[in-house]
Amino acid sequence: LVHPLWQSPLSIPGGTRQSPINIQWRDSIYDPFLKPLKISYDPSTCLHIWNNGYSFLVEFDDSTDRSIIMGGPLENQYRLKQFHFHWGAINEWGSEHTVDSKVYPAELHLVHWNAVVYPTFEEAVMEGNGLAVIGVFLKLGKHHEGLQTLVDALPAVKHK
Repeated sequence: LVHPLWQSPLSIPGGTRQSPINIQWRDSIYDPFLKPLKISYDPSTCLHIWNNGYSFLVEFDDSTDRSIIMGGPLENQYRLKQFHFHWGAINEWGSEHTVDSKVYPAELHLVHWNAVVYPTFEEAVMEGNGLAVIGVFLKLGKHHEGLQTLVDALPAVKHK
């Protein structure tokens, strides 16, 4: 069974910069010139949660630069479009990416697009420098209030 994300032509533009990635610690190279990544999110830009048939997405108003990231390896600032999670049927397996072949229980993806260069998210998706996705590996652990707020809203999102 192929994950729904990889069944469309949208998986092609990234080429060798495509998911999923196994980050290998021994191949990692420290870049002393890399600037910090600056994250500036405005919670009021959150629009809604919707069900896409195999996951849920939390979508944001991306018509202005109110929720953005910049710096790090990015040449432009990128607007937050949505975030979603990857998880599995069992607690031990669910992340899309791995580190030294280690799989995490879940992974959060914050999807941003290059609104400086492209007029729409749909156009940005098709280009190599169009998207910037922050991936966060999640482990099982103590109760997290922020995530609980989201989990509490999920029963209301029943249908595709």
